[in-house]
Amino acid sequence: MTPILPADQLVNLSQTHDFVLVDARNNPNPKNSFERGHLKGAVFVDPNLELADIKINLADGGRHPLPKASDFCAVLGNLGIDPTSHVVVYDDQNGANPAARFWWMLRALGHKKVQVLEGGMQAAIQAGFLTEMGESNPTPKSVYPGQNWGLPIATMREVERKAGKDETLVIDVRSPERYRGEQEPIDLIAGHIPGAINIPLTENMDVNGRFLSPEKLKSKYESVLKDTGEVIVHCGSGVSACHTLLAMDYAGLEIPKLYVGSWSEWSRNDKPIGKTENP
Repeated sequence: MTPILPADQLVNLSQTHDFVLVDARNNPNPKNSFERGHLKGAVFVDPNLELADIKINLADGGRHPLPKASDFCAVLGNLGIDPTSHVVVYDDQNGANPAARFWWMLRALGHKKVQVLEGGMQAAIQAGFLTEMGESNPTPKSVYPGQNWGLPIATMREVERKAGKDETLVIDVRSPERYRGEQEPIDLIAGHIPGAINIPLTENMDVNGRFLSPEKLKSKYESVLKDTGEVIVHCGSGVSACHTLLAMDYAGLEIPKLYVGSWSEWSRNDKPIGKTENP
C-alpha cells in the first residue's frame, strides 16, 4: 500500500467499514480548531499530548520525545483503531508535521494500512469531501496490541558516535537557514550536528506543495545515499523528519533511522555545534 493517499480517493475509501480518518492538525489549540471544523467523520488526536511525551526539561529527549509505545496503543484503541483498520491521517501542512509523525508511529507498531492524505485538509475539501463541526466522536476499541517501537530509532549518543563517518549518513531536514546557523526561530542555539548534511523536507515536494513522484524521490535520494550503510534522519524535534521518512518509503526505499530528539535535544546538551557559511 502506498503511504500517500490522493485526496480524490478519500470519498470512496471513507465508505468502507474498517476506515478511520484521523485529524492531526497542530496549532496553539488543536482541540478548539478541530471542533470549529474538520473533515466529516474524523477523530481528533492531540499532537502534543498523544503523539509525544514532553518533559519539563527539554534537554531530556527534545521538544517532542516519543511516548511509550504502550501509551500510544491506548490512544489508538480510544480512537477506534485496531490492526484491521485502514487509517488515513491528515494535517494542514501536507504531512510535514503531525500527520507524518502519526504515520510513522503506527507503522512502527507494525500497522500496514495507514496513509497520509496528500495535500491535507484543504485538498480534501477541494476534492468535494464534506466537513463538519463538533467534538470528536470515536468508537473505542480494545487497546491496540503492541509494546515496542519496531522501526529503527537513533539515540543522541549513537548520532554523536556515527555522524560524519563514511558508513553513516545523517540527514538534517530543516531549512537551509537553520542548518547553516543563520537563524533559529524555535530552539536556543543555531547551527547543526557536525557531519550532518542538509536535505530540506521541502525538497520532497513540487511547486504546488505535493509530493514528488516515487520515481523522482527515489532518484533524488539514491543519488545521495549511494553506498551508505546506514541513514539517520532528524529535524528540530523529531516530528517533521517523519516527512522525509514518509517520502523515502513512498519512493520504495528502506525507512531509515529516526533521531527523535533531533536538534532540540542535541543543542541543549552541550554537544558540538556546526555552522556553515552561506555560499
